[in-house]
Amino acid sequence: MLVALVLTLMLHASLQAQENSFTINSIQMESLPSWEVANGHRLTLQCLVDISTTSKIRPQHRVRFYKDDVLVYNVSSREHTESYVIPQARVFHSGKYKCTVILNNKEKTTIEHELKVHGVSKPTVTLDKKEVTEGGVVTVNCSMQEEEPPFFFKIEKVELKSKFQVVKTKREKSTNQNFVLMEFPIEEQDYVLVFRCQAGVLSGIKVQDSEFVRSEHVTVQESFSTPKFQIEPSGMIIEGDQLHIKCIVQVTHLVQEYPEIIIQKDKAIVATSKQGSEAVYSVMAMVEYSGHYTCKVESNRISKASSIMVNITELFPKPKLEFSSSRLDQGEMLDLSCSVSGTPLANFTIQKEETVLSQYQNFSKIAEERDSGEYSCTAGIGKVVKRSGLVPIQVCEMLSKPRIFHDATSEIIKGHTIGIGCQSENGTAPISYHLIKAKSNFKTLEMTSNDPATFTDKPTRDVEYQCVADNCHSHPEVRSEILRVKVIAPVDEVMISILSSNKVQSGSEMVLRCSVKEGTGPITFQFYKEKEVRPFHQDIVNDTQAFWHNKQASKEQEGQYYCTASNRASIMGTSPRSSTLTVRVFLAPWKKGLIAVVVIGVVIATLIVAAKCYFLRKAKAKQKPVEMSRPAVPLLNSNSEKVSEPNVEANSHYGYDDVPGNDAIKPINQNKDSQNMDVEYTEVEVSSLEPHQALETRATETVYSEIRKVDPNFMENRYSRTEGSLDGT
Repeated sequence: MLVALVLTLMLHASLQAQENSFTINSIQMESLPSWEVANGHRLTLQCLVDISTTSKIRPQHRVRFYKDDVLVYNVSSREHTESYVIPQARVFHSGKYKCTVILNNKEKTTIEHELKVHGVSKPTVTLDKKEVTEGGVVTVNCSMQEEEPPFFFKIEKVELKSKFQVVKTKREKSTNQNFVLMEFPIEEQDYVLVFRCQAGVLSGIKVQDSEFVRSEHVTVQESFSTPKFQIEPSGMIIEGDQLHIKCIVQVTHLVQEYPEIIIQKDKAIVATSKQGSEAVYSVMAMVEYSGHYTCKVESNRISKASSIMVNITELFPKPKLEFSSSRLDQGEMLDLSCSVSGTPLANFTIQKEETVLSQYQNFSKIAEERDSGEYSCTAGIGKVVKRSGLVPIQVCEMLSKPRIFHDATSEIIKGHTIGIGCQSENGTAPISYHLIKAKSNFKTLEMTSNDPATFTDKPTRDVEYQCVADNCHSHPEVRSEILRVKVIAPVDEVMISILSSNKVQSGSEMVLRCSVKEGTGPITFQFYKEKEVRPFHQDIVNDTQAFWHNKQASKEQEGQYYCTASNRASIMGTSPRSSTLTVRVFLAPWKKGLIAVVVIGVVIATLIVAAKCYFLRKAKAKQKPVEMSRPAVPLLNSNSEKVSEPNVEANSHYGYDDVPGNDAIKPINQNKDSQNMDVEYTEVEVSSLEPHQALETRATETVYSEIRKVDPNFMENRYSRTEGSLDGT
């Protein structure tokens, strides 16, 4: 029943709100006491809402408070003012605030207001212990109870004895927790300590730091004391006395294990101990044991040390070994003598390395190579025995004559590497080998044994080598025989040329030359004509050039030529070749003139024959109409018959001039017939029409006929010839 009543009232209020009109006039936000407050103070944020409505009852609205756009408080109200209370303002409350009022479907928001909280509350500092021994660790806890992370913690280790000097500082950021734990090791120089903590809180984009908070005092106890020395004997220490050097340290009961005790002379460790509270160094006193001694006590990070100076009085000086020379030739005398300054009575020995050679002050022998080494002597008085310094003595054996050799054949190709060996089989090492090349010092090698010394070179021409060997022997350097090396130069830059011009006159001498810039003979030269596989000439000479001669050049020698050259240094199957030379062959001027004369003669003869043929045809053309117009004249037989020859050209052929009106007879060949035939001539007048005259006009023409008396056997042929001439065929 109560629920139904509430629902009814709410429905009624809703219907009323829908029926009534309203508007949000304004909304404001205030901060009490202000927008800037100190840390820990009470703070009230108020939202003031002004709403107008037609209803008598003020409508219910919702008020929301936001910090940096995040909802922090939400309330429904009918009041003009709603508040958001912060009992104790902290730094994390700083930010930008605003409030919003919502009434049905209407909403209005204030502008953003920035709230600043100044100051950071103090952190809390706690320690895991108040007493600690050297080398231990103290854990410091620094926490912030009222603020919210992230935090920036800073903890300082402070030594009170040194007037609050900060000896160590550590920083750490905590993003999820409000505390941090930091460990601080306790060092040797720590006595009474305090730890200070400072916390930083992020406020907007800046970090605000709190004040430093001090912890309780921490007392530091020694794990062990500073070591002390005890020297025995306590008074003057003389060589031969037994020397005891002790290092003593006091260890507290809190230490679970003993520290390490180390005794050093200068930087050399002479005694150590890890099981007790002291270390001892015992030795018979000698003057060289005088010096600066240090005792160190170490455990983990703790180290303490003390030092002392020990002086030992010398009983007698160190002996000295005298020698005739430090470098002797084999066969010379080696003299050694041991002495002590002040000439005390002492026991002497002379020795080589660890081998005793003499128990007297002096020692002599003929030096051999095996006597090389380090010599020393000792002098003893009572228990004190002193040894001299080491004396190096070298005995040199004379070098044998070095031999020189090379690792190649007798001939070397130019530019190829050659190895030259030098070796003295006898003689004391080290041996210095000098290679002489063409009477000049080339290279030097030093060998520590009698093995060969190998030099490398790349000779470019025939050259002589010699080895010079030298060692510690006083004899002058020793020279080898002279090694002569022949160098073969490969052929280089093959060239072809012609001694005269490359335009050669036919019949003249033609000489081709094939040459190389460099090459060792014998050289094989081969001459080729272009497009021919085999050479047409080959020559093997001990020279850098070869020739091919042709005494009379002809047109056949015209073309392109090249040549090749090779010698022993050439790679098998390859021969450098020259460029191509083009040769032209032309005719001599007199041959050209002769050919021209012949050609001109042929042309003239051809023209004469052509002209003769032309005139013969023209004469025949004129004679044909005359034969047709005159009466037929019977040919004379052999008995005084006459045969007429109407052809003018035929008359001319027999020696008559074809001149009008000229009746003279001109025999041109009296002996034309081998049978001396009798010839008679008859004058005949014929009438013929000239083509250019009228038909009625006639011309009288004189025709001479030749009548020969021939053999009756020829009459038939003659008759046929005459007939042929008459009809113009």
